[in-house]
Amino acid sequence: MLNKRKIINDPVFGFLSIPNDLIFDVLQHPYVQRLNRIRQLGLSYLVYPGAMHSRFGHSIGAMHLMQEAIMSLRLKGVAITEQEETSAMIAILLHDIGHGPFSHVLEHTLVDGVTHEDISLLMMERINEDLANSQVRPVTANSQKPLNMAIAIFKNEYPKHFLHQLISSQLDVDRMDYLCRDSFFTGVQEGRIASERLLKMLDVKDDKLVVQVKGIYSVEKFLVARRLMYWQVYLHKTSVAAEQHLIKILSRAKELARGGKDLFCSPALHYFLYQPVTFEMFGTHTEALEQYALLDDNDVLCAIKAWIAGEDKVLSLLSRSFINRQLFRGQLIESPLTDAQKQALNNEYAKALGISEQDATYMWSEHVSTSNTYSEKADSIGILYNDGTVRDIAEASEILDLAALTRKPTKRYLFKYRLQS
Repeated sequence: MLNKRKIINDPVFGFLSIPNDLIFDVLQHPYVQRLNRIRQLGLSYLVYPGAMHSRFGHSIGAMHLMQEAIMSLRLKGVAITEQEETSAMIAILLHDIGHGPFSHVLEHTLVDGVTHEDISLLMMERINEDLANSQVRPVTANSQKPLNMAIAIFKNEYPKHFLHQLISSQLDVDRMDYLCRDSFFTGVQEGRIASERLLKMLDVKDDKLVVQVKGIYSVEKFLVARRLMYWQVYLHKTSVAAEQHLIKILSRAKELARGGKDLFCSPALHYFLYQPVTFEMFGTHTEALEQYALLDDNDVLCAIKAWIAGEDKVLSLLSRSFINRQLFRGQLIESPLTDAQKQALNNEYAKALGISEQDATYMWSEHVSTSNTYSEKADSIGILYNDGTVRDIAEASEILDLAALTRKPTKRYLFKYRLQS
């Protein structure tokens, strides 16, 4: 295919270039193109109507920031080869490839003990094999597969640890992009960060990513913006209510399917509804991985619309209210529900809807939301001073309180199906 050096017009960062043929080939893989059909913020569009952007756009933006970060590090004398640059860009491009429909919902319902990180790695290995076996990019018996280095960087098995930190750390290009992108599409200005300045201030000390001391204020703003975006967008009460509502729908559908009921759904969704799917089933070239790669937001939404007219009253009620945005109503609670309170909820819904108490458990959900802005135990954000010393941002900052920065605030909710008055 000719003319692979494409230019993409990104609404957040402007014109982004595809620098070489290998990255273009990766972008063209069906696993990557699938990200166009998965929303970056899951169900947040029910709160912020503009949040319709895809995981593909996020991956492209993160890849662009990776290229900018590497250019900045090279200007400071950090040795990074062209192959390492390409591999790091591919690693960040594919970091979210294993996400299922509507963010983490699938991990809580249709697959057992399998995270999107597990599936991301399996998909990366499959893409590696596909590119190696393609006629477009032949690989001889003595040569390496094209994505070996990218996978090693992704798994933190490559000697240059700082390259992995650019992909996954407390100040990585993944977070930089999603804060910029999500604040742009939701209109939440509190999430805006100085990504360009942060990238310019990056440096490497003893194989660890650090930020020059003159960039400390940008780091402080980054951490504050992340805290605000979590509670204002990612953990917004209505967004969480919608997610809990969807989990109950899929859980009910799975129970009916495993009981032999015939439900309308796509072949890919059928595969996960009608049988237990475990990590062992996700080996390379297995049907599980192929079916997962065909699953996106459209499969779930199309099925839910059809389930409105289904015979099961619980699934029909939940599906109708979800499609019409009559989402679970949420309220803060101070402590976990007692057995008596749970029984009272089941009795209430069983009587009001004419269903069994067991079926009534699908009409409410107890959930705890928590966020962690910063952790000293993980790859900390180091501030590089002019004398060559490095201090943790929690110690170096004059405005960020260490206790507040590392504290994990939590909110406990009770979400309930809305009964018609």
